[in-house]
Amino acid sequence: MSLYERLQEGSETRPAGDAGRSTALIDLRHRVHAALIEELGPVLYDKRLTDDDLRRKVHDALQAALAQERTPLSSAERSQLIQDVSDDILGYGPIDKLLRDDDVSEIMCNGPDQIFVERGGKLALENVTFADELHLRRIIDKIVAQVGRRIDESMPLCDARLADGSRVNAVVAPLAVGGPFLTIRKFSADPLRIDDLIRFGTLSVHAARFLQACIVGKLNVVVSGGTGTGKTTTLNVLSSFIPDGERIVTVEDAKELQLNQEHVLSLETRPPNIEGKGEITIRDLVKNTLRMRPDRIVVGECRSGEALDMLQAMNTGHDGSLTTLHANNPRDSLSRLETLVLMAGYDLPVRAIREQISSAVDCIVQLQRLRDGTRRITHVSEVVGMEGDIITLQDVFLFDFGAGVDEQGRYRGQLKPTGVRPKFAEKLADNGIKLGPEMFAPQGVSDAVRRGR
Repeated sequence: MSLYERLQEGSETRPAGDAGRSTALIDLRHRVHAALIEELGPVLYDKRLTDDDLRRKVHDALQAALAQERTPLSSAERSQLIQDVSDDILGYGPIDKLLRDDDVSEIMCNGPDQIFVERGGKLALENVTFADELHLRRIIDKIVAQVGRRIDESMPLCDARLADGSRVNAVVAPLAVGGPFLTIRKFSADPLRIDDLIRFGTLSVHAARFLQACIVGKLNVVVSGGTGTGKTTTLNVLSSFIPDGERIVTVEDAKELQLNQEHVLSLETRPPNIEGKGEITIRDLVKNTLRMRPDRIVVGECRSGEALDMLQAMNTGHDGSLTTLHANNPRDSLSRLETLVLMAGYDLPVRAIREQISSAVDCIVQLQRLRDGTRRITHVSEVVGMEGDIITLQDVFLFDFGAGVDEQGRYRGQLKPTGVRPKFAEKLADNGIKLGPEMFAPQGVSDAVRRGR
């Protein structure tokens, strides 16, 4: 059967009116798409073809198919149809242009007819849709298959990633009512650097210098915050301070960290197969890193029993380790660490767990997404030690909420030093890193200190 015959197969009398015209265009799009898949076949997966060569072949086949199509099309409809089918075959359908939009940080598909995006920390409904649920499901299957994972009725949840490192979560039936649901958290091709975070107001210059000293001085740092507060971005920036001469092993559910050092080994979890076997968890990978002679261990997120193995690594010579976890403030992050350690399945006394935490963790960096949509570091806190059965904390930097908001509703405050000099400054000094008094002087005093008064 020729391409022309396949295109005409199933074509019916078109309904009248705008709705009928829209339905006719959708039908045409489906027919052209299916015909091209059958016509090009293995060519779409030929690794010898460059992206430009593949796009040219698809475009030529599309032009040939439309030249034989009897449905009358305006130039605008023809151009849009070519773009839509090209995106379906070569990219990710209607969300392709959103993925190319640098202003979009997150894409949320709440079923085929409702797509929200995040721009500047604010949500907005986009005027793009999928043709139907099957169309969205095909895009999800394509994304999942590219990283060797699967999603179906037996495993209706999936975490995956795009080629650029963007994080993907998909939920399909029977769990997704009105779905499928697709959430993509984009990662910039050019990773954010500390200068970018300072420019955004996420932290101050003094706090940036302080955190750089903590990383270079091999302190163990936990980045804490709620969902979408920028924990992974901050972890990526902090990890960039690790000196080039060190061996870094990263452990993640789906690879997101973008480290530019020369000696980086990235490990990624594996879900169970269709028989429920073969799963490799974060905890399995953290245990394995200890046999890989790491200078630094960077865990994308502690969310279960791997917290115990991470603490043990921090306490057994693997200084300078970093991780993230979900918590609303530094005190809560300690409580959550206790809970995660108990999830390892060992009946450990609470005091023993707290002693492990107080000995292992040196610094907690707390992030929060504020009402104006900005993501800010609100606390940089030192874990001082134990007083009785309680882990003691002291804040080295705090966000100044008292500065209020401006006319646009944006917070005026900054991350400011509290005037407390951390006890681990002595440990940093032993490693040749000296922190000047101006770094910790409260606002208004620091200028006088810099002038030598």
